Amino acid sequence: MSGVTKLELRTALGPVYRDVLPNPPRLCTADEIPVIDLAPMFSEESSDRKRVAADIRSAATNNGFFYIKNHGIPAETIAQCKQQVINFMRQSQDKKDLLESRTHSKYYNGYLGNKKAQISRSESVDVRESFAFRYSPELDPDHPMDISELPEEIRSWIRAENFVWEGTAHLPDFKKDCIAYWRSCLTLARKLVRMFALSLDLDENYWDDKVTHPGADGVFNYYPPRTVEEVENQFVGLGSHTDLQLFTLLWQDTVGGLQILSKEGQWLKAPPIDGTLVVNIGDFMMRLCNDIYKSTVHRVTNESNAERVSMPFFFGLNFNCIEGVVPSCTSETNPPKYEPISCGNWCQMRFKMERDEFLKKEGAKATMAPSATVVAM
Repeated sequence: MSGVTKLELRTALGPVYRDVLPNPPRLCTADEIPVIDLAPMFSEESSDRKRVAADIRSAATNNGFFYIKNHGIPAETIAQCKQQVINFMRQSQDKKDLLESRTHSKYYNGYLGNKKAQISRSESVDVRESFAFRYSPELDPDHPMDISELPEEIRSWIRAENFVWEGTAHLPDFKKDCIAYWRSCLTLARKLVRMFALSLDLDENYWDDKVTHPGADGVFNYYPPRTVEEVENQFVGLGSHTDLQLFTLLWQDTVGGLQILSKEGQWLKAPPIDGTLVVNIGDFMMRLCNDIYKSTVHRVTNESNAERVSMPFFFGLNFNCIEGVVPSCTSETNPPKYEPISCGNWCQMRFKMERDEFLKKEGAKATMAPSATVVAM
């Protein structure tokens, strides 16, 4: 088809390309991004849980995105966390910069300012601010423990850093409210990963011992209203990308802006639906199931005149776990496409690549910028 463009995507193994149709983004249909009711997931009847698993398989083999309702996270917990995100982001820039990730973090925790990242080479810098923190065993809702109690092979992969909480201690209840939401997401994710196991014809508990100290990243995104210049130049809030781990849980406010790229190359708007979270498949899940499930390209644009908040939670296996394709997803005619790799190494490869490329680009800009030195004539 004429007008089809190539979208370049970063992956841990180098760039890949997707076709994009010339049509403008349109609203998704209920078949393209379905709503899955999780109420049966909490049932003691295995037939109920398998029904949820079948719904997940259908969505995961289609566009790799779906909404979930009756997920068990209280609306009050979400609302309090969202307010804390706004409280943090509305601080003065110098306050936020005290938690600047590239200055203070070894593991991508902390604050990242507006236009300080560009996740997609094919699009603009990201018109977004973010605050991120990683899994901490002391805060685990199911089995809290001091990091010193963990086996060395797990302890060396823990990526939490306390400066994110020390630097926000002046904001009343900030840590309490943020962690309450994060804990709720982690509890839900551990239940949901069992449904994913069932959906792949695995034992329901297949991954239980591999998510005891998992990749569990909390990220709070703040998208300011775009300026006239940003609108005219089609700036994105967050450029086109895929997520890295098993799956992502996303709460988005009522402003909207999430778009996914369908299998056919059509951008689909995924509008907010009250009482739901959005779930999408990550790259590591796609590897584990030998590409049966799709890690789908998505992006964010804030086209409103209002600020937008989203609160994704990225869930993966324990970072020390080295995993290959699961046995139910291979056969003599469909051998494994991927070599085993740890979830931690997989994530670190792309995090480092994205940071290094952005800093290199910014360094090149600085080199080309005109000097402000006054030269005597």
